[in-house]
Amino acid sequence: MDKLLIVGTVAFDAIETPFGKTDKILGGAATFIGLAASQFDVDSAIISVVGDDFPQEYLDLLTDRKIDISALEIVKGGKTFFWKGLYHNDLNTRDTLATELNVLADFKPVVPESYNDAEVVMLGNLHPIVQLDVINQLKKRPRIIILDTMNFWMDNALNDLMEVIKQIDVLTINDEEARQLTGEYSLVKAAQKIFTMGPKYVVIKKGEHGALLFHEDQIFFAPALPLEEVFDPTGAGDTFAGGFAGYLAASEDSSFENMKKAVIHGSNLASFSVEKFGTERMLQLNHKEITERLHQFKRLTQFDIELQ
Repeated sequence: MDKLLIVGTVAFDAIETPFGKTDKILGGAATFIGLAASQFDVDSAIISVVGDDFPQEYLDLLTDRKIDISALEIVKGGKTFFWKGLYHNDLNTRDTLATELNVLADFKPVVPESYNDAEVVMLGNLHPIVQLDVINQLKKRPRIIILDTMNFWMDNALNDLMEVIKQIDVLTINDEEARQLTGEYSLVKAAQKIFTMGPKYVVIKKGEHGALLFHEDQIFFAPALPLEEVFDPTGAGDTFAGGFAGYLAASEDSSFENMKKAVIHGSNLASFSVEKFGTERMLQLNHKEITERLHQFKRLTQFDIELQ
């Protein structure tokens, strides 16, 4: 089993959807990635930063799931990154009501010595300069580097983002971001253009409509499971990324065929994440539920057809 190094935010979120609202709760890209990856019992560590306002109980939630937090910096007298958002009725659009960088504004990541040889690196959504700093600190080239980013960095740090993209193996973004990054409406053409930027694999997330995996001239589509209730989509993309990276680390296989399975595992875990606010559903998950839903995914996509 490979070591998994996770870079991203550990944060407070305040969320309002048509179904309810929260005060400050546990959030952040690295949090969701770590919780999802922990379902595969991988040896993982989080690189991030919080203030001393971050509760010990949240730190314990991570360590209880065998996530190494020795590289989670706690800034004395500092405040933890905070995001507040309002989702509209379709849950696909949202308004950012508040973004407070706080300790994240001056964050300098430090790769722990014990993870300098990590075989899988998951660069969660953060400033590209921070992501690049982590890559440059590694003593050897990982088997696979996965990057998740968003349109904010395309708008505000495109040159830095392009430098990171040159050095990665897998880019995971949503369909809107793929179109913005490439200027191509066709997602097939968008993936082809991204290949010229550096990555060997591209995962384009389409929310409730599933995810596409591209590699050379091969394409794989994974549906999203139709759910009776979708409560809060905030951590779904990061949960997908965590399931994807966690499975690749656990299986020690980065072939296209295995990445197809990783996409399914990521989609499966993301389908749980949206059922409750924040991390609540991910913290309640058990192996039986995960396996049962994987069978649902299989039934959803399996059919027999006679071809002439």
